[in-house]
Parts: sequence; structure tokens; C-alpha cells
Amino acid sequence: MILYQLKCSHTHSFEAWFKDSETYEHQAKSGEISCPFCGDVQIGKAPMAPNVVTHKQPATPSLTDDVTPTPQTLKDIAKGAAEVSGDERAEEVAKQILRAIGKVQKHIEDNFDDVGEQFVEEARAIHHGDAEERGIYGEASEEDATKLADEGIDFQRLSWPTGSNKKTN
Repeated sequence: MILYQLKCSHTHSFEAWFKDSETYEHQAKSGEISCPFCGDVQIGKAPMAPNVVTHKQPATPSLTDDVTPTPQTLKDIAKGAAEVSGDERAEEVAKQILRAIGKVQKHIEDNFDDVGEQFVEEARAIHHGDAEERGIYGEASEEDATKLADEGIDFQRLSWPTGSNKKTN
């Protein structure tokens, strides 16, 4: 299995799993991949960075097992997708993904501190030991996110589904 960060022509960014790169190429060319936010089938790979874990992990609550994709969860999704075909399969997989994203969003909102537009400053303060180590979320520009990554500050960019007014970094 391979995970790709994808982007539609409307600049929505999302992740998708594929059996291998050839499977991705085939599905992308045949329009079988659609954006879970807007349904656009003009999909391309977005730039990706490796997720490197450092020896110092932030003290953040862990996600519950029903949110974290496990090999069995992925098998269940694939099995459900195999029971339908074409557009129905894509729609069902997109719905399952959106439900999982909703669970992650709720967990973050319930367990992390919303620092809003102060995300970059607070992430730096936590990283340098000037603020309490804890899970936070908020907003950052693409430029600021790049700077945080260049400084070695560990964070994840998440997009809330359409209709939500919050974004998590």
C-alpha cells in the first residue's frame, strides 16, 4: 500500500491509499479518483514531505483506536468498496473517509487547545520550552508552515471538511 497526498483542481488537499503507484496512475487517468470535498476528478499528486519522528515527542493526547486507520480498517474499507463498483465505490469510500476525518476533528477540538492565529508563535514557544508542552491547533499560512518545518518544529497540516470554519495545523 502507498499513501499519496493529492490535490484537486480547486486546490482541496487530501490523502488516499493505493495498492501501488501503477494503481494510482490508472485510477487518476480514468477519473476514478474524486475529491472528497467537491467531487472534482481532476486530481494530481501534491508535494509531500516525509513524516520524521524525533526522539522528543510532544505531550499530546493519543487518538482513539476507532479513529486511527489500522490494517484491518483499511481491509474493511477495501472489502466494502469491492462490493460496489465505479462511482458507488468512490462515493462510499469518500463517505467513510469523511466520517473518520470528523472523528479526528472532534477528538482534536475536545482535547487540544485552540490557539487560533497564534499557532505559529505558540508552536515555537512549546518547541523551545518557553510554553507548556501540550497539543494545540490553530491557523498558519503556507509560508509560516514552511518556516516551522524548516526550523524542525513537528506539526501536521489538516483540513476540516467543507462546512467547518476551522483549520488545524
